[in-house]
Amino acid sequence: MIFNLKQPHLTITGFSSKITDPRINSASRFLVLPPLSNPKIKKISAVTNSKPLHVVSLVQSCGSLKRFELDDRRVVCKAYEADRSDGVEKIEAAKRVKIGVYFATWWFLNVIFNIYNKKVLNAFPYPWLTSTLSLAAGSAIMLISWATKVAEAPNTDLEFWKSLFPVALAHTIGHVAATVSMSKVAVSFTHIIKSGEPAFSVLVSRFVLGETFPTSVYLSLLPIIGGCGLAALTELNFNMIGFMGAMISNLAFVFRNIFSKRGMKGKSVSGMNYYACLSLLSLLILTPFAIAVEGPKVWAAGWQNAVSEIGPHFIWWVAAQSIFYHLYNQVSYMSLDEISPLTFSIGNTMKRISVIVSSIIIFHTPVQPINALGAAIAIFGTFLYSQAKQ
Repeated sequence: MIFNLKQPHLTITGFSSKITDPRINSASRFLVLPPLSNPKIKKISAVTNSKPLHVVSLVQSCGSLKRFELDDRRVVCKAYEADRSDGVEKIEAAKRVKIGVYFATWWFLNVIFNIYNKKVLNAFPYPWLTSTLSLAAGSAIMLISWATKVAEAPNTDLEFWKSLFPVALAHTIGHVAATVSMSKVAVSFTHIIKSGEPAFSVLVSRFVLGETFPTSVYLSLLPIIGGCGLAALTELNFNMIGFMGAMISNLAFVFRNIFSKRGMKGKSVSGMNYYACLSLLSLLILTPFAIAVEGPKVWAAGWQNAVSEIGPHFIWWVAAQSIFYHLYNQVSYMSLDEISPLTFSIGNTMKRISVIVSSIIIFHTPVQPINALGAAIAIFGTFLYSQAKQ
């Protein structure tokens, strides 16, 4: 809490010592109130300042904890001039603008990725190669950035990569499963089902890790599960492989988050570099499986068919979906350095809304009113979940 004292002349009673230059005596930067048990006042000293003073108590103000000391005899508060307060407020305002830019960029890049990813999968229905190209593009971008000193390379060791491996494995499974889902069903349906990820998070944390949650968290799962179920039952182009792909993706990303929290404790790697390392390791894991499941012969035939039907634009689609996949994930990890997990969760919910709405408009996806109601209930449930976990 900050009190702004606007009087040009401030008189503080109960002092027997005179005020000296703070550069000479650092202790004089604190104004010490008299003992509450001693009502007698013998001397009065005056402090005059042409600028208003801000007196700060024990609060979390502007991102930093101001000094507050309390003992059984006195209270010590730190005061500073308005110029300094204005500077702190400007810094905080700049930070809020920065976070807003992160969120807007994150949502925009995610929408663009989903549009081009669906276009590619419609013409080239090979999700394993498509997933591999997305990770390869991101890995190449970061390797070039490190080599050219555009970005500072992370300082890692063998223990870092060991702790990252289960995270990368879960990330790979979740990424491929989501791509498989979008190759079979509408983008909007995939993201409606993926909005049920909080339910998987609570269930895994409860029955696998033994964590407990307040009743409000469990209650918030009801609209999530009910909304997803309603949307699935009323989906016009329902496909079991697409549905199961989205469900597996939810489960995999829950384990990715759990492994990430456990493995990254004490590791000083920025969000951008953390995701870059994750992409590199996921690429190494995914490549042999992609070759085994689909294979170069199938890819060559499918690629030739897609280019003949779509034309040169198809190559641009592939490049765009690969680059935008890396960029939107990179921005989301960078935003984690600036915001709380709760704010990130709310931002993720809003991101899904933007993707669902934009994909329905662009791809002219037929939506029944009951299907839209199910999606709205599920998304509203994720918002309630984020609030209940606060």
